[in-house]
Amino acid sequence: MSGIAAPEREGKYFVDVVRWIHELRRQNRILGYVRLGSTNRQADRELIAELRRTAEGLPFDEMPMPELSVADLDMNAAQAVFGGTRTLDEQSLVTLKLLTRHQDRLVPTKGGILLFGKERLHHFSDAWIQCGRFLGTEKLDIFDHIVIDVPLPKAVDEVMLFLKKHAFRGADLSEVRRKDVWSIPLGILREVLINALVHSDYSQRGAPIRVVFLDDRIEVESMGILLPGLTVEEMKQGTSRIRNPVIARVFKELNLIEQWGTGVRRIFAEAEELGLPDPKIEEVGMRLRFTVYLAERHSVQAKGTEQVTEQVMRLLLILESKAIGSKEAMLALNLSHRPTFLYDYLHPALASELVEMTQPDSPNSPTQKYRLTGKGRAWIEKNAQ
Repeated sequence: MSGIAAPEREGKYFVDVVRWIHELRRQNRILGYVRLGSTNRQADRELIAELRRTAEGLPFDEMPMPELSVADLDMNAAQAVFGGTRTLDEQSLVTLKLLTRHQDRLVPTKGGILLFGKERLHHFSDAWIQCGRFLGTEKLDIFDHIVIDVPLPKAVDEVMLFLKKHAFRGADLSEVRRKDVWSIPLGILREVLINALVHSDYSQRGAPIRVVFLDDRIEVESMGILLPGLTVEEMKQGTSRIRNPVIARVFKELNLIEQWGTGVRRIFAEAEELGLPDPKIEEVGMRLRFTVYLAERHSVQAKGTEQVTEQVMRLLLILESKAIGSKEAMLALNLSHRPTFLYDYLHPALASELVEMTQPDSPNSPTQKYRLTGKGRAWIEKNAQ
C-alpha cells in the first residue's frame, strides 16, 4: 500500500483514488474518503474494502466462500448456459475460477455463486435486475416493470426482451431478406447492459442493477463507481480495468464479450453511426449510470381505465379482510423473494393508490402494515369475481 500521505483538510486525510489508496486509523476506525470530480465523500465499508482489494490485487469475485461447497453451485443451470460448448467437469470449474482451493478443499468463489449459485440472492441480495418503463421523461409514474432474477448470463436476453416489448419494430425491405429494424439501438443497449453486469460492484448493498426506459432515453445504473485510476475519457478510448474477472471470463467464453476493452468504444462508435447523441457516463453517488439517448420519443399514454396486474389483484384480495404487514402478505402470496413482492405486488399497488400504509409518516417502521384504500375497495367490488 502506498506510503504517500494524502492532503490534509480539517484534520482528516482524503483518499484520491486516481493517485493512491491510503488508509488512516483513528479511534479504531478506518476513515476513508473518495474523490468524485471536485468533491470528496466519505467511503462506506464496502468501498474501503474494494480499495484495499485493488491495492492487493485480489478481485472480489475470485475470493473463496469457505462456508459453502461444490453442492451450492447449480450445475444444471451452468451447463445449460454453456450448452455443448464446454463440459463443466471439476477441472473446468477450477479453470473458470468458479471453484477455488481453500484449506485443501474446493469451495465456490464469490463469482461462482454470483453466476450460478443455487441461493445466489441469499448471499448477494442485490444481484438481480429491476426494469421499469416510465411515463414521460421523469422517473415518477411507472407504466410497466419487471424483476429479473436468473443467472447473470441469461439476464441479458431477459432485459432485451423487456426493452423490445416497449419499442417499435419496423422492416427494412431493401435487401433480399426482410430485416427487422427497431426504434431503439439494441446493439448499444446490449453492450451497456453487459458492461453493467460484468463491472458491477456486487460487494455493495442497497439496490440492484436498474434499467429505466423513459420517452427520450434509456438508463442503466449499476453498483460501484469507476475503479481507481480509470476515468470516463479513458473508457471511451478503450482502456479497460476488469472489476470481476471471473464473471468477465464466463461472459467471454459465452461470446457475450467479443474482445477486451472494445465494448465502450463500440457503443460510442455505433451511436455516431446512427446519428445519436453521445451516450452519457456519470457517477451518481456510489453508482455508475450509463444513459443512451433515443432517436425519437417513445410516448405511452396511461389508459383511462385502471390497469391492474394479476399480482396486484392477488394482493388486493388478501388485504380485503384486514391490514397486514409485508411478511404476512408474502406468506399469504406464497412468496419467498422479497424484491418480487416489492416490485411486482406492493409498489404498483401503492403507486396506483389502491393500497396505502397504515403509518405513512414512518414508511420503514417494523410495525408497518398495508390496507386497501377506498379506491382499492371500489376496484374489488367492480372487478373481482
